[in-house]
Amino acid sequence: MRKSAIRITAVAATLAIAGSASAQQAATTSESTAAPNWDVLMRPRGHQPTPTSAAITPADLATRLYIFADDSMQGRLLATAGNVKGAEYIANELKSMGLTPAGDNGTYFQSVNVIDRALDESTRLSAGATSFTPWTDYIVRDQGAGARSMDGAQVIYGGTWGDSASLIDAAAAAGKVVVLNVSQRGNTQGIPGSVARLAVTSRFSQAAGIAVAGLDLLPAPMQQALRQPFQSLKAEGTAPSLPTFMYITKRAASALLAASVDSVKAGAVGVTVTATPRFKESPVEYPARNVVAMIPGSDPKLRHEFVAIGAHNDHIGWSARPVAHDSIYVVNHLFRTGGADDPPVRLDSIKQSQVNALLADIRRRSNGASARPDSIYNGADDDGSGSVSALEIAQYFAAQKVKPKRSLLFVWHVGEEAGLYGSQWYTDHPTVPRDSIVAQLNMDMIGRGAVADNTGITKEGTRYHGNPDYVQLVGSRRLSTELGDLAESVNRAEQRPMSFDYAMDTNGHPSNIYCRSDHYEYARYGIPIVFFTTGGHADYHQVTDEPQYIDYDRMARVAQYIADLATRVGNLDHRPVVDKQKPDPHGQCVQ
Repeated sequence: MRKSAIRITAVAATLAIAGSASAQQAATTSESTAAPNWDVLMRPRGHQPTPTSAAITPADLATRLYIFADDSMQGRLLATAGNVKGAEYIANELKSMGLTPAGDNGTYFQSVNVIDRALDESTRLSAGATSFTPWTDYIVRDQGAGARSMDGAQVIYGGTWGDSASLIDAAAAAGKVVVLNVSQRGNTQGIPGSVARLAVTSRFSQAAGIAVAGLDLLPAPMQQALRQPFQSLKAEGTAPSLPTFMYITKRAASALLAASVDSVKAGAVGVTVTATPRFKESPVEYPARNVVAMIPGSDPKLRHEFVAIGAHNDHIGWSARPVAHDSIYVVNHLFRTGGADDPPVRLDSIKQSQVNALLADIRRRSNGASARPDSIYNGADDDGSGSVSALEIAQYFAAQKVKPKRSLLFVWHVGEEAGLYGSQWYTDHPTVPRDSIVAQLNMDMIGRGAVADNTGITKEGTRYHGNPDYVQLVGSRRLSTELGDLAESVNRAEQRPMSFDYAMDTNGHPSNIYCRSDHYEYARYGIPIVFFTTGGHADYHQVTDEPQYIDYDRMARVAQYIADLATRVGNLDHRPVVDKQKPDPHGQCVQ
C-alpha cells in the first residue's frame, strides 16, 4: 500500500531500535485481547513448491508467494531489476495459463512512462548576495515538473509546523517563499526535523516555495536517501503547479529571513530569492511495466465489457543498512503495531529489557536460527498477497469451461508505492475502452488480519484488531450502492462468510485509505470499485513482511470470495449502477 514517501519508510525502520456500527464491532477485536505469537519467528523461511491447480488453494498461494516475495526479487522496487523479474514471473505464469495478452503490441506488458528526476546541481538557491550549497544548506524534495520558480519571490516567516496557532494565513504566503520551523509534534512518522510534505504543500499551496528549517535534525540515513534520484511519472501536458519544497538548516533559514529563525515573529518578511534550484530528467535504468491480461467473456454482446481485477507488483526495495530481523519483529510487534504507519520506537531501559528477554528466549528455543541480518523489504503481504491471489483467480477462471458473460481484465500495476503511477497510467491509457470497464476489484494486503494484528484505527484514534474471518472493504458504495450491496450478498452466500470491517472507509478518516491504492485511479473516472484488504500490522513496510508470516488459509478464502464476486458482476444483465457523484478525474482524491 502506498506511502507518501517511499524511501523514508526504509529509513524509519532502521531507526526503530536505538458500513454499519454493528458490522464494525463484529469485525474487530479490542487491543487488550491481542498477543503476539513469537513462535512464528521459528518457522522455516524456505518452501517446497508444488504444481498449482485450477482450484484456489492455500498450497498454490504459498507456492507462488514464496517465489514472488523471495529475497532474489530485491523488494521489487520500481524501475529496478527486482521489479522487472517480478513482472516477468507474472507474465510467464499468465502465458502458461493461456490468458490473452492485453498489454502493448500483443504482449503482457504495458510500458509506464517513468523517469528519474534528480537535482540539477548547476542550479543554485541564492538570496541577495548569499549563495547556498545543496545537501549542506538545503535539500530539495521533488514536487514534479510543475514546481514553481522562487526567483524574485520574497521570503516570509510562516510560523512553526506542529503549532497551528502560530501559522500565518495561507493567503499571506501566496507568491512568497515560506520559511517554517518544525516542532516535535509536527514531525512525520516521528522522524526529527521532517514534516508531512503533502500536508504542508496543501496548507501553503499558492506559495512560490516552502522551506522547512529541519535539516539540522534530519537523520543521516534520511538525508542520504533524499539525495537519490526520484522516480516520477513523466508529466503529460501541463504539470500541476506546486510550490518548490526544501529542507534547510537553521543558519540558512536565518539568512533568508535576515533575522534569527528562532526569535522572528510569524509574518515577518525577509530577503528576496534571486536564483532557484531545478531538477533534470533522465531515463530509468530498468523499465517500469504493468502486466495486463484478459479472459474473454462467454456472451457475444457482454464480452465487450470488462470486470477488472487488480493488484500492484512493486514494493519498496531494500535498505543499505541491514537490521536484525528478529529484533525488529519483536520491537514492532510490542511497541510499533502499525508498522510504518507508526513513528519509530525509542526504547527506554524497561522496554529494552523486555525485548532482550524475549530475544534471548526465542534464540535459545530456535538454536539461534531466528537471529539474522535483513535488508530486503520482501512485501509478502504488500502486495505479494494481492499479486499472487490475482494469479490464482486467473488460473481458476482459465480452467472453467463456461466463462462469465463479461470479459475479465487482470492488471498488475507498477509503481503503486511511489504514487499510484501504474494505475494512473493505465486508466489514462487503457488497453481496452475505459467506458467498457464496469467495475474494478482491487486487492492490496490480503494475507493477514489475525487477532494479534493491528488491522486498523478508528476515525477517533482507537486501534483495533482482526479476527479469523476478517477483511476490510473500502470504497464499495462510494460510486455504486448496487456494487456494495452485491459485495454483501455474495459474501452471505459463501460457505463461510467473511466478517466485513468498514471503519477505515469512514469519510474524513485521517489514514485516507481510499486514496492510497490503485482502485482510486479507476474511481476517478467513475468506474465503481471495491478495495479489499485484511488491513495493517506491525510488519507493514518492514523487512519482516515475509512469506512465512502469511495466513494462506484466509488468503485463499478472500481470493475465492473475490472470484465469486467477479462472477456475479460478470453475469449481471446490466452494469452496476453508478448512483453517486463522480469525482474530477484530474482533481485531488478526498475520502
